[in-house]
Amino acid sequence: MILLDTHVLVWLASDPGQLSKAAVRAIEKQPKALCISVVSAWEIALLVKRGRLELPLPPGEFITRAIRHHGLEELPLERRVVERAVALPDIHSDPFDRILAAECLERGGTLISRDTILPRYPRLRVIW
Repeated sequence: MILLDTHVLVWLASDPGQLSKAAVRAIEKQPKALCISVVSAWEIALLVKRGRLELPLPPGEFITRAIRHHGLEELPLERRVVERAVALPDIHSDPFDRILAAECLERGGTLISRDTILPRYPRLRVIW
């Protein structure tokens, strides 16, 4: 399982030139393993609502098209993931990023993210 951070999902769908070479290689190597968390949809909708992100389509439509076009699996938010996110060391203050980290740790996956704080979590595999 390869989980895409929210910004990676946005860039994959609208501006792939923003992705690192390592991220592109990972995406191309395992296209059927690509996942997004439902919290990324929440984060994108909030960013658009607050004027911090502009998309060519409404957030729901943008995400639906990205899922279909790239064959992404959308992971639901599960209680065990939320509990793990809360139990993580206080390395990252962003609750969305903590949930993504917990999701990867719970499922044994790898996270694709440009975030420089996330790799500080023990046992979390991050590609950028």
